[in-house]
Amino acid sequence: MVTRDSYRNGMARLAAAVNVITTDGPAGASGFTASAVCSVTDDPPTLLVCVNLSSRQNDFLRGNGVLCVNTLAAGQAQIAALFSTRDLAMDQRFAAAAWSRLATGAPVLEGAAVSFDCRIVERLERGTHAVILCEVLAIQVGGECEALVYFGRGYRTLGQTD
Repeated sequence: MVTRDSYRNGMARLAAAVNVITTDGPAGASGFTASAVCSVTDDPPTLLVCVNLSSRQNDFLRGNGVLCVNTLAAGQAQIAALFSTRDLAMDQRFAAAAWSRLATGAPVLEGAAVSFDCRIVERLERGTHAVILCEVLAIQVGGECEALVYFGRGYRTLGQTD
């Protein structure tokens, strides 16, 4: 049988991009750090984002219906840390970086490796998390950079090896 601890230990060995998920709209501006993000299909362009059901972020995502997946570059570990600090006010999180807007109005992080501006199209709840399907409406690709990844319960950088 796979226990919660053995599963978590295994997942610590699965490297993942570090993302700051942002949203804004009628429910207000909000954001959080997430590694559970992946591509679903390119027609229509769709991503999935997972968020813990106990997180207050769910109310913002439901109320706004949009989000932006900001995939962080290597030099942005402090932004990832700020957006994962539970007791830090949202205005303090957002004050740490420069932001713009694309199609949905969700905050787009300047200097991110890439940002996917999305409309939420479906939500599935399973166990402790919600799986949110998001149709990509706009993309902003950053300049050449190394990636920030999460591996072994810590931030690491990944650069080109060619």
